[in-house]
Amino acid sequence: MRWDSLFDDLEGQLEHELRAEELDRHAEEERVRIGRLTLRDRLVAVHEGAEHDEQRTVRVILDSGEHLVLRASSFGRDWVTARLVGDTRRPAQVVVPLAAIATVVFTRAQTDLSLAPTTGEQGLGSRLTLPFVLRDLCRRRVAVDVRTTVGDVHGTIDRVGRDHFDLATHEAGRARRQSAVADYRAIPLDSLLLLRL
Repeated sequence: MRWDSLFDDLEGQLEHELRAEELDRHAEEERVRIGRLTLRDRLVAVHEGAEHDEQRTVRVILDSGEHLVLRASSFGRDWVTARLVGDTRRPAQVVVPLAAIATVVFTRAQTDLSLAPTTGEQGLGSRLTLPFVLRDLCRRRVAVDVRTTVGDVHGTIDRVGRDHFDLATHEAGRARRQSAVADYRAIPLDSLLLLRL
């Protein structure tokens, strides 16, 4: 009888140690997973995990110190497209380089969502870089408002290089014609804060 009790006790201790070891292993795996998250991953997780549009709305602070409220619609490798929320001007679609975001201000619920595992959005869009988006806008001759670290300008993108783009500046509402162009600017991608379409 005493042996049965001893074996039961040893079996219980072994099960307890195995459970504790398993919990430690899971905790370490979770720490490693979270340590590998990028800001893009966390924004995608909020977008995927949100049950309604209000939860998808995040506040960001750009490198310029400007506060924006965004509702993301798609994500590239190094950019996000979003609608500006609460903008008193016309509803705007914007492209924001992830490198221009100084801070993302999450709510408590968004913080939890942002840490959840995601599908990773592995489609073609997730591999597209900012120059690709700019080349598409250039090809379509879309007039854009450009916000940079030194100010705002309006114009049409003429060409896109690896680390910059050329903008023919002209008045908003006017077509990009040679006679309407005020000047031509080569804008480094590092200075781009957002594009408003």
